[in-house]
Amino acid sequence: MSYKSLVKSQISLSSLGLVKNILLILNQIKGKERKEKLKSMAALLWLLLLSAFHAVALAQQRHFNITLDSSLTPTTNSSWFSPTRRFAFGFYEQTNGYAVGISIIGMPKKTAVWTANRNNPAVPSSAVFFLTSDGLIVQAGRKEIFVTNPSQAIASASMLDTGNFVLYNSDHNVIWQSFDNPTNTLLPGQHLSAGQEMFSSASEADDSFGIFRLKMQNDGNLVQYPVHTPDDVPYAYFATETNTAGNNVTLNLDDDAHLYLFNSTISLKNLTNGGYPRERTIIYVMKIDVDGILRVYSHSLNQQNSSAIWSSTNDRCIPKGFCGLNSFCINIDDQIKCVSLSGFDFVVQGNWSAGCERNFTAETCQLKENTSKYYAMRTVDNTKWEDISYAVLVTTTKEDCEQACLQDCNCEAALFQDTECRKQRLPLRFGRRDMTNSNLALIKVGINVVAEEGMPNKIEETKGKKLRIKILIASITLAAFALLVVGISGFFVHRNHVWTYKKIQDSKTVQLCENVAPRAFSYAELEQATSGFKEELGRGAFGTVFKGILGEDQKVVAVKRLDRELVDGEAEFQTEMKMIGRTHHRNLVRLLGYSQDGSRRLLVYEYMSNGSVADVLFTPEKQPTWDERCGIARDIARGLLYLHDECDTQIIHCDIKPQNILMDDHFCAKISDFGMAKLLKKDQTRTYTGVRGTRGYVAPEWHRKLPVTVKADVYSFGVVLLELICRRKCVDWSLDENESILEHWVYSCFEAGELGKLVRDEEVDRRQFERMVKLSIWCIQDEPSLRPSMKKVLLMLEGTVEIPVPPSAASFQSSI
Repeated sequence: MSYKSLVKSQISLSSLGLVKNILLILNQIKGKERKEKLKSMAALLWLLLLSAFHAVALAQQRHFNITLDSSLTPTTNSSWFSPTRRFAFGFYEQTNGYAVGISIIGMPKKTAVWTANRNNPAVPSSAVFFLTSDGLIVQAGRKEIFVTNPSQAIASASMLDTGNFVLYNSDHNVIWQSFDNPTNTLLPGQHLSAGQEMFSSASEADDSFGIFRLKMQNDGNLVQYPVHTPDDVPYAYFATETNTAGNNVTLNLDDDAHLYLFNSTISLKNLTNGGYPRERTIIYVMKIDVDGILRVYSHSLNQQNSSAIWSSTNDRCIPKGFCGLNSFCINIDDQIKCVSLSGFDFVVQGNWSAGCERNFTAETCQLKENTSKYYAMRTVDNTKWEDISYAVLVTTTKEDCEQACLQDCNCEAALFQDTECRKQRLPLRFGRRDMTNSNLALIKVGINVVAEEGMPNKIEETKGKKLRIKILIASITLAAFALLVVGISGFFVHRNHVWTYKKIQDSKTVQLCENVAPRAFSYAELEQATSGFKEELGRGAFGTVFKGILGEDQKVVAVKRLDRELVDGEAEFQTEMKMIGRTHHRNLVRLLGYSQDGSRRLLVYEYMSNGSVADVLFTPEKQPTWDERCGIARDIARGLLYLHDECDTQIIHCDIKPQNILMDDHFCAKISDFGMAKLLKKDQTRTYTGVRGTRGYVAPEWHRKLPVTVKADVYSFGVVLLELICRRKCVDWSLDENESILEHWVYSCFEAGELGKLVRDEEVDRRQFERMVKLSIWCIQDEPSLRPSMKKVLLMLEGTVEIPVPPSAASFQSSI
């Protein structure tokens, strides 16, 4: 039924009800009075009918707002908008010009959800778009391009708030709509019908056809394939396995991000559970992305950002054909790369999908003798490829398979697994690294440039050998001379260092050179500097810290006295001192020296005048502002990144907490006690020792007796970040039971969309605040592999990397 018919039927029902009421009233009135009342009622009925038809006309005008001969250009009057300006139909920019399509309005850049003429979408800036009775036409110079050409004459068009662009005939019946012709995106209320396909874009800036497709098959199975492949199982890389559901199955998306398959009567399979907020400022879309993966996105018009809330896979190497011919995909720490086969180079540098070609000249299949004179086999381990073998042999070893391919001039590669040797012709495609697969790809490559008539050039080979011998002799001579120079230089450098150290130890001053290792103090010196360990600054798990004054320049330092039972091993202690002494970073408390007197061990650090983060954060009158707290978080992240990735020897802190983050004169946060875990026990990075750290900040893997990695520090950082956000301790039993454990409370507020509770009485940057909350939840994930590295954490804190919606972080009880 058309919109006009629907309104007419509603008016007819209303009119019938009105007439019925009038007749009931008239039955109660008699005679002349009845006649007069009848005239009045008739006049009233006529006015009401006129008002109703006027409302119909206004409704039609609002919905059918695009008339024939309306036009658009890319530079002026480029779009027709939906009533509330959520969507626009018209021109938007592409790499080589402009495309015609439907875009979401209110985003930083136009987000297209439908594109016309995807086989050749780009037109120049001089193009003009017309709505005519024959169809939608783009005039580009002398060329006319039909966007759509319906079977009936067009009378008007509408851009609806659902994102659907609709064409009507003169009876206001729908004769064409974009919802029936999806391109790469599905909107709420839209569906992909049986037999229909969606195609990825060529790139983020080019919406022409890409290399992946999604098909709603007639058997009820939703499947993804590379383009130009049959609808067969070997080519599928994603499927819902619903191929027994019948031929009326559709893919649907609701306005709460619920993505599911429906077969006319019941929901067959949920791809997402939905349940996201239904708000007019949020638009959910499902898209087959450039990389071939299905994702559901949340587009926030208020915050002007987008985030992926679901994807069909987390392995970006899964889509077949992401890497072109003769190359394979590898996935390292969520970063993917296409690698060419040995003997091949990429056709277009930077364009992986273009594939690779030989970088040597292949001999023809006319050779009479063993081709091993001209070819060798190269092995690629643990890879999967499309199997297009022309012959299958049973061989016992890889070497047998190699020889079988070398002796067959038609064989260009072979796939060997277990005892099967499958001979292949090039090109190889759909390659990806799979460490669970023992398959070996054996590639035939050329050995040397073959001389005329296919025989090696003996003279050139002899000259090459002589040249290599001369180069070898010259290299050995230069190396011997270099060793002699290094030896003499080393002797003088060593003598100079011995003299320097002797001079430092003979001096009573504490002036230290930045390039010299931490100074070795005597126990008596430090006992005197601290006045017999009189003024205590703080106490921790490893010892007590005292204030001291050293040397003639009265330099103020912090002296840590380690507990006797925590340290053992003289060689180990000195090794760790050298390792920690080489750390130099503005966000680490500097180690100036140490003392070793039997079992008495002392460490000398630079003095931090403003105490710890705990001193200011948990004291109401000293609490830093939001911007200051964000700065503290970044300082801590930079310090941990240095310890984890930039030191010569990796250091895991194992006790990150506000009490171990100190503040200098300029309110810069610096990590203290770093390296103490390694100092206390050798090979701490892979230990199964008992729990170390502070209650509330300890990562769950400690309790499971798993090897400790740098991700344990990431967990502790996440807890500290929550404390910085909320200005309270991670565990506070004085609060309500629902709020006593900070991690649980934050996640419940995040899940309920009530983040405002976390900062009730403070004005904060709302976007930055939500980003930090999401980041903290990622950091405290129960599974260490899900936590980001400190490098990614810092990038997220600095706002250069988007933060996806985190999964549930429910397993907090093991760390409390």
